[in-house]
Amino acid sequence: MDPYVKTAETEALLRKELIAFISRFELFTQEEVQMLVDNLTIRLYKKGTLLVQEGDICHKCYFVIKGCLRQYLILNGVDKTTQFYTENQAAVFFTSFSNLVPTESYLSCVEDSIIIVGDQEEGEDMYERIPKLGQLTRMMMAQDFGKTQDELSYFISSSPEERYLNLLKTKPALLQRVPQHQLASYIGVSPESLSRIRKRIWKDK
Repeated sequence: MDPYVKTAETEALLRKELIAFISRFELFTQEEVQMLVDNLTIRLYKKGTLLVQEGDICHKCYFVIKGCLRQYLILNGVDKTTQFYTENQAAVFFTSFSNLVPTESYLSCVEDSIIIVGDQEEGEDMYERIPKLGQLTRMMMAQDFGKTQDELSYFISSSPEERYLNLLKTKPALLQRVPQHQLASYIGVSPESLSRIRKRIWKDK
């Protein structure tokens, strides 16, 4: 069972959030906005909710309207954060989603999160009914994929301290939103090492 929050008050809030989000894109007519609001699935998940776990076949994709998701692996019993997803980012495990094979990753909510939840069949149906939606989705996914590639290249070639400094520059709000131990695993150090990195940076300012 999908562990989302479902109350009359919540449903009204989510509908309002979805209308506001879709209306930002001026390419949709009022009729198309209404069709999207009536057909897209939007959920509120509480902090700590596990959306995907190792061994699952990912039939769903997730687009963050508000909140923060964390993708991670368990390697030799150690929790390793591989990505964070915040507002206007899609979390899709492409290999599992496209090829219907089990994933090795987990996906959980770092915060209470408002998310558009889609699947392949529903997506194709909406793309046929509103072709502009498919064009917009492909453009956003391409941009997001490009950013992810750039981040991966930087992470491979940089030191943990450089990674932290880059986060300070590019995603400063994220540092206040995620627990320190998750942030440490993301940049590849222990929480103690992250504390030392932060002290050195503040000392040098």
